[in-house]
Amino acid sequence: MKKLVLTGAAGRLGSHLREPLSKLCDELISTDIADDIGTLYDGETYVKADLASYDEVHAALEGAEMVVHFGAIGDEAPFEQILGPNIVGAYNVWEAAFKHGARRVVYASSIHAVGMYPKNEFIGTDVPHRPDTYYGLAKCFAEDLARMYWEKRGIEAVCMRILSCAQVTNARAVGSWLSYDDLIQLVTRAIDTPVTGFSVVYGVSNNDRAPVDNAAASFLGYRPKDNAEQFAEEIFAEAPRMDPQDPGHMCHGGPFASVELGHSGTATMGIVDDRKKT
Repeated sequence: MKKLVLTGAAGRLGSHLREPLSKLCDELISTDIADDIGTLYDGETYVKADLASYDEVHAALEGAEMVVHFGAIGDEAPFEQILGPNIVGAYNVWEAAFKHGARRVVYASSIHAVGMYPKNEFIGTDVPHRPDTYYGLAKCFAEDLARMYWEKRGIEAVCMRILSCAQVTNARAVGSWLSYDDLIQLVTRAIDTPVTGFSVVYGVSNNDRAPVDNAAASFLGYRPKDNAEQFAEEIFAEAPRMDPQDPGHMCHGGPFASVELGHSGTATMGIVDDRKKT
């Protein structure tokens, strides 16, 4: 591939994607709103761009064959804050991709698009949206936008509903963990699969207790290798007793299912900021 664009390059997940993506193309354009993202990899260029600005997004995507769209506010927040980067930003990415003739957008969607389903329901990629927050609602918007741009304008999309791509620090993550190695494999398969149309796939590792079904996305060739069961005994021994009446314990969205709208869902999750340094 000649040119690939990565949004959200300064974020934790983006930091782990930059190097492998730089090896898949002649030119990687990494974008974010940070002033810089450290030392660049071979073939990588950094462009500061605000997702809420169509002009800045349009300029960053010029010549791109594909876009890996990870940029957004990564937590629940008031709707007015979500609106710009997460909703308007999604429109700007797909519209700019269309105007520049890009053929596919690989999108970091989220389990929070369906976060209110009970965890004892083994859900597939075809379940109706059931968002748990404004953050999840924005993911629903972007998935529907992606489907519309495929059906009306022929832009392919792979929407990756990531469960929890972070170190395993809580009981929920024993089922929902997506390791960085499996994240890289998932994004790579979303890029190198010859034809995808509009597709949804869950971003989760090969966990014994994974609560979602990726059978309908098997054509992507995503075969995760890591398994959070290795952490189960220690995590369960230390975790407080869970309440089956608490949506935060019973629903796929975890804490996002129980917080008040507009309030942080990650505040109690113990996420370790282990972004890759360059």
